[in-house]
Amino acid sequence: METMARFLTLTALVAFSHPILAAEHLDTKGWKDLFANDLKNSADAGKWSFDGGVLVAKDHETLWTAGAYSNFILDLEFKVEKDANSGVFLRSSNPKDVLAALEIQVHDSTDGSGHGMVGAIYDACKPSKSMAKPIGEWNHFTITCKDSLVIVIFNGEEVIHSDLNDWPEAHKNPDGTPNKFNIALKDYARKGPLGLQGLHGKAMAPVYYRNLKIKVLE
Repeated sequence: METMARFLTLTALVAFSHPILAAEHLDTKGWKDLFANDLKNSADAGKWSFDGGVLVAKDHETLWTAGAYSNFILDLEFKVEKDANSGVFLRSSNPKDVLAALEIQVHDSTDGSGHGMVGAIYDACKPSKSMAKPIGEWNHFTITCKDSLVIVIFNGEEVIHSDLNDWPEAHKNPDGTPNKFNIALKDYARKGPLGLQGLHGKAMAPVYYRNLKIKVLE
């Protein structure tokens, strides 16, 4: 019994310290900035800029990283204005096609469905609960991609814990609802640039990002 108790304690400690299994936001000290202050490590800064440490877009263009990422933890903060609509794109296979990447939704509302609400994997998986702060307040995402696993911690709560292998068919989610994707999510690229969607939707309302940090995983 004593040996088993020690084993269970060790297992719990490993799970708690392992960044992929973390159920809370992490200390990002020493992590790499996703974008440099001058955006020199972006594919094309376009009309994005930093203003007082806050990254903002002035039109609809997506801001893409110049480098490609496979397994990583991405930590960031965002806030929205009324009717704002944006998103964090993950591992795109074609930056010219927004549906060629998974998108973690950044939104001020449900966008008409659970699969469109803030914190969702757009059109594929709704968050387990609504964790959004009121319009104008800063929100916090910690997004982990490890092989087929996607985890989203949103304002201190894990709201997405999904295995892309559970999406074996195009245009169909595991819960039976349809989606827009022409290929199955299990076949989506496991490496590619990351992006922030620019002003989007009818309102073209501003979205603000700050403290974007990334840690590459093995």
